Amino acid sequence: MRHRIYGKQLNRKSAHRTAMLRNLAAGLFEHGQIETTLPKAKAVQGFAEKLITLAKTKSLHSRRQLERKINDRNIFSWADDPSFPEDRRDNAFFEAPDASEIKRNRFGELKKSPRLVEHMLEKVAPLFEGRDGGYTRIVKLDKHRLGDGTDLVLLMLVGNEDGPQVGGGVSGRRRQADKRTAFAAKLAAAGGGTATAEAPAEEAPADAPAPEAEEKTEDA
Repeated sequence: MRHRIYGKQLNRKSAHRTAMLRNLAAGLFEHGQIETTLPKAKAVQGFAEKLITLAKTKSLHSRRQLERKINDRNIFSWADDPSFPEDRRDNAFFEAPDASEIKRNRFGELKKSPRLVEHMLEKVAPLFEGRDGGYTRIVKLDKHRLGDGTDLVLLMLVGNEDGPQVGGGVSGRRRQADKRTAFAAKLAAAGGGTATAEAPAEEAPADAPAPEAEEKTEDA
C-alpha cells in the first residue's frame, strides 16, 4: 500500500531526488527560469515556492532553514566567463554581479562569488512582497527531448511578463496539405502565364461564305 508517500518518485532514490530538486531550484533562483521536463517542473515548483515563502520572513531562523533545505552554494560563476553567450547575459532575469565580486585562483577555480541564500533574501524575496503564493509558472514549449520525445517546459518566476512566444505545433497532415496547396498554386501560375503569352487566334467572321460553296455556285 502506498501510504504516507508524498510526491512523485521520478525514478530516483530519495537522496538522488533531493539533490536533483535542490539543483533545479538553485538554477531557477539564479537564472529566473529553467528548461526541464514537465514532471520535474511540477515536482520542483512546490519546493521552490516554499523556499521563497521562507525567505520572505528574513529572520535568522529562516536563513538557517534555507541553508539546510537547499544547501548554500556559490552562484553567478558565469559572470566573468567570456565563453558565456552574450544574449543570455544581456537578457538575464537578475542583474549579473560585477566582475570584481568574483575571484578565482591561479588555476581558474572559483574562490569567491555571491551566495545563493543571500541572493534569495536580497533579490528573490523582495519581488514577491505583495504576493501570497503563486511565485512560479510553467510554460509549455513546442520542443521535445531527444531520445524519449518527452515534452519540455519552461519553469520561470513570475514578474517577467514578456514570456516566450510559443506557437502550436503543426501536424504532418497539415504540412502535407500546405505542400499540396503551394504546388497547386505554382502549377496554376505556370499555366496562366503560358496562356497569356500565346496570342489569341483570329476567328473568321460568321457571315462570310465558305470558299467551297462559292466555287460550286460559279460552276453552276
